[in-house]
Amino acid sequence: MTTLHFSFVLYLTGLLAIGVYGRRKTKTIDDYVIGSRQLGTSTTALSAGASDMSGWLLMGLPGAVLVSGGSESLIFLGLVIGAWINWTFVAPRLRLASEKLDSSTISDFLAKQHDDHKLIKIVASSIIILFFTLYTSAGLVAGAKLFTTTLNIDYHFALLLGVVVIAGYTSIGGFLAVCWSDVLQAILMVLALTTVAILAATSLGIERNVGDFNLTSLSAPSFSLIGTISLLAWGLGYFGQPHILARFMAINSAEGLTRARTISVIWVLICGVGAIAIGLIGHLHLDNLEDPETVFIVLSQLVLHPVFAGIVIAAILAAIMSTVDSQLLIASTVLIQDCLGLKDTKTIAVRLTVIVLAILASVLAIDPNNSVLDLVAYAWAGLGASFGPCLLILLYNFRTTPTAIVWGIISGASIVVIWRNLNGGIFELYEIIPAFVISTLVISIVSRVTKRTH
Repeated sequence: MTTLHFSFVLYLTGLLAIGVYGRRKTKTIDDYVIGSRQLGTSTTALSAGASDMSGWLLMGLPGAVLVSGGSESLIFLGLVIGAWINWTFVAPRLRLASEKLDSSTISDFLAKQHDDHKLIKIVASSIIILFFTLYTSAGLVAGAKLFTTTLNIDYHFALLLGVVVIAGYTSIGGFLAVCWSDVLQAILMVLALTTVAILAATSLGIERNVGDFNLTSLSAPSFSLIGTISLLAWGLGYFGQPHILARFMAINSAEGLTRARTISVIWVLICGVGAIAIGLIGHLHLDNLEDPETVFIVLSQLVLHPVFAGIVIAAILAAIMSTVDSQLLIASTVLIQDCLGLKDTKTIAVRLTVIVLAILASVLAIDPNNSVLDLVAYAWAGLGASFGPCLLILLYNFRTTPTAIVWGIISGASIVVIWRNLNGGIFELYEIIPAFVISTLVISIVSRVTKRTH
């Protein structure tokens, strides 16, 4: 076994150990789904960050920056702004309102705002499952690419390995195991990004014939109006991401959210700067990579000792797992509890559903040519436009009707799917923008119309 293999095995063993420990602390369905709202401030902050950023931060974003020469870094600016707004204006209200209604999922929360309306639960749950399956497939693609590049194993075998590990510890440990592992993963991610970025920037040219460091070789980034608006609009997606909103609902007190926001935003800033730096360095020296999304992996192997390179690779795996585990857990919960209406206090049905959804996502991930960033962009827009407008309207006490919420969710998801499949001109605009606006208008108009009929 090589040093790199040993680092992988050690890390994966640690994750399974966390899953087993989380299982011992999980007694009820409320423990399994939301940790009985006892999550600490730091755990909430780092878990939200890690589950948010995922493999796209370490693979998708550096790869996009490498190809674009820097313009794609505007995605990160939009996300930082969106994250701060989300922590400030959504988190406190959602924490208090969800506890008052005894809601553990977003679909349940939206339904209980209207006397536990069943159609809202079914529609919301279906949209979550649809886009989370797509989102999960993005993580599995990233994981398979990681295993293929570093361990030189077949892509499809690597995909199977990722499914087994992630579905394994998520189904065993539940929400607590997911959040505790996220803390470990968040620490690994920030250390890996900063270390590789600094060493690569100061060691350019070592052990490879890439020429001298020359800033003039960096092509000027290209910015168009539609492109700039689209990249900044990623921040809109934050308001409708169930795996991030679940952390707000699970913190032990609303008062701790201010400190959690500070920790989370600082963590995001450090990680984002590191990821962008790695993409720019790759643009200078590794622009002939067959797969640009492997730039972080390649740089880490070039500038680090195999022991530390193994840790960095584990950090990339950590980033992938920290999002996929959250998505699998929430998607399985809303399917069993909110969509099917089963109350399985022993969590057996939820655990089995985690495994089934992981297998379904792996089918979507079977093509190795899939882009991690493209898959994430699709799912991010779908969730953000479906639930963001509804949640904001309800949290800020604008009166709506159940029919308006149902059509708001459906219209947001539908516009994302339709817009995504159209090309040219205005359709180059990121689909979350028209979908978010139309969903908001639909909720407003349908609310006014249906109020008159009551």
